[in-house]
Amino acid sequence: MDHDPNALHAAIDEVLAGHRDAFRHIVREYGLGVRGFIASQLYHLDDVDDLAQDVFLAAFENLGSFRRGDDFGAWLRGIARNKVKMYFRSRMRRENAMERFRSEVGEVVEADLEQASVAVEEEQLAKLLSCISKLPDKMRRIVQGGLEGQKAQALAEAMESSVAVIYVTNHRAHKLLRECMARKGV
Repeated sequence: MDHDPNALHAAIDEVLAGHRDAFRHIVREYGLGVRGFIASQLYHLDDVDDLAQDVFLAAFENLGSFRRGDDFGAWLRGIARNKVKMYFRSRMRRENAMERFRSEVGEVVEADLEQASVAVEEEQLAKLLSCISKLPDKMRRIVQGGLEGQKAQALAEAMESSVAVIYVTNHRAHKLLRECMARKGV
């Protein structure tokens, strides 16, 4: 996009003379280019407008340092480049701080979580053993055999039954165990 250098210099002169509203002309002329430059470097497009605003604020505050004859767009892109660098540094600091926080919280609660987990496991195991003890003898023997890793065929032979009966009985036993585990105060 070609920018009128005379209009730019006139706007700069007005701003430097104290007419702040003249800066709107500069923002209108260069805003799209600055936003495009920033957007090409960011992953989060939500931050583009905020950074562009920061760029124009810095340009307004430092307008007196712009040397006439230089490329104003390049000068703005230089400011934008610095703002993007600061954005990434700030973002990395926040991410690192958040990671340290997560790590510290993890260390603080890790022992408590482990202890709670062990307590729940022990409580659940005690409840399961209680439920198993309440099963009819044949079901209890099949469940116990399964827990010990015995195959259905070996259980069927030991109990003088068929493999199909072992499977059906095991299925019914598991259903009873699930119901027992779901009840409170077993």
